[in-house]
Formats: sequence, C-alpha cells, structure tokens
Amino acid sequence: MGKFYEEIPENVMEWIVEQKVFWVSTAPLSKHGHVNVSPKGGDCFGVPDTRTFWYMDMTGSGNETISHLLEPGNGRITILFNAFEGPPRILRLWGKGKVLEYGSPGYNKIVERENITTMPGTRSVIVVDIHQVGTSCGYQVPFFSFVDYRRVLEDHFKKKVERYERGIEKESMDRYWALKNAWSMDGLPGMRRGLKAGKEFSIEPIQKMVGKMAPKNGNLANGELHVAYVVIALLTALVAILAATHPAFEYFPAQRRMQGLISQVTSMPRGLPSAAGVL
Repeated sequence: MGKFYEEIPENVMEWIVEQKVFWVSTAPLSKHGHVNVSPKGGDCFGVPDTRTFWYMDMTGSGNETISHLLEPGNGRITILFNAFEGPPRILRLWGKGKVLEYGSPGYNKIVERENITTMPGTRSVIVVDIHQVGTSCGYQVPFFSFVDYRRVLEDHFKKKVERYERGIEKESMDRYWALKNAWSMDGLPGMRRGLKAGKEFSIEPIQKMVGKMAPKNGNLANGELHVAYVVIALLTALVAILAATHPAFEYFPAQRRMQGLISQVTSMPRGLPSAAGVL
C-alpha cells in the first residue's frame, strides 16, 4: 500500500543510505523537450535531514539534469530508490534541485559541511529540497545481488586530471565540460563553467541529437518565447480593435482615431485594378 509523507521518515532515512543505486529524473519545461532518467551508483550521497537529499554528480557525456535544474522556473526533480534485497520497497523523493558546480562557494561549503570525499571528475553536488515523499510496494522489482562498484569512470578521470597536471592543456576538465556539458540534448544551457570555457577556448559543443528533431543550442526556450510574443501581439491588436469599436469608448480620442482609420479602409474604392490586370 502506497503512503505519502511531507518529509522522510527516520527509518526510511536509514534505509536510503544503505542502497547502492538510485535513479534521477528531470524534464525541461517545454512540451517539446525530453524527459531524462539517469542511474546513479556509488556511496556518494546523503540525507542530512528529513527534507534534504544530496548526491555527488560525476562528469559524463550528458548533462540533462543540470540543464533542467538551471532552467529558469524549473528545478523539478524526482529521486527513485528500489529495494533489490530484503523486504520490497520503492521510494520516491519529489522536490526542487540546486546545482552546486565544482569550485563554487556553495560546492566548497557543502563538501566541507557533509565531509564529502570528492573524486576526480566531480562536476557538481546536486541538492534536493524535498516537499513530498512516497513509498510503494515494489513487489514486481526482482532480487539482485550486489557484487561491486564500477571504477571505470573514476579511473578515467583520474588519469585525465593527471595528464592535465603534467601540462597537457587539452585534458582540462573545463575543456571537456565545454565540449559535452555546456548544452543539453534539447539545446538548453548546462554547466556554467562549460559555457565559459567554450567561449574562452573557442570550443564547439558536440551535437547531441540527430535527425529532424535535433534543435540548435538555445532554440528550445527561444522558440517558445517567440510564439508567446506573437500571441501577446495578436491579443493586444484584438483588444485595440474592440476598444475602438465598442460604444463605451466612443469619447476617447484614440477610439475616434481608430474609427476614422477603419472608416478610411472600408471606404476605399473597390474598382482598383487587380494585380493580375497590372501584370
């Protein structure tokens, strides 16, 4: 039987920190955007209190979560845990997410406060302010036995950082972020450091979508703003026409000028030569 809470129950907090994997889901505000679901593994996450969840965000080829959380007016995020051993359970944490980018004051503060052991390739810490918690049965989730964490990503970025520290500039994390983490697949801006490095080093970001649906970076939000501007302009014109023709506004100078303009248009000669006749 599913249950909902406004905050994480204490017994559930203990269960959360014992898990080995969880999923993160976000989406852009646009109806044309793509919902993203990302698996996260490792022991680099925490529950400092009943309304807060954080996890260390490792660098990868995608950055949908960051882009969605940074989108103005967005920030929506859902965290999903499953029990793969012991009693069945599904846990969801709904809330608003914040992106604390690597090297920022907020990042340094939470790393110190939560005693987070960062790894090479860490690009941010994601903090979720929880407003709803939900548990459900999970009877259909199969049993799995945990073997070990994969260390491939950690080892890859450790070597990359070492090469950069030896003086190989192209191996810098900022250059990687500019190439792969500056924009989302829908064309929303991503890591601020990636965007900055892209301009500084003239790095062209990779194209993440192919085919007719592939947007240009920055076009998802801008395209919908253009539509909104057209709608506003049409509504404004409609209101102006109604004001000019409604009897309640007949004594206003603007209304009289509009009526005069309409009269001029409607009284134009109808015998004007057609375009076909001129040609």
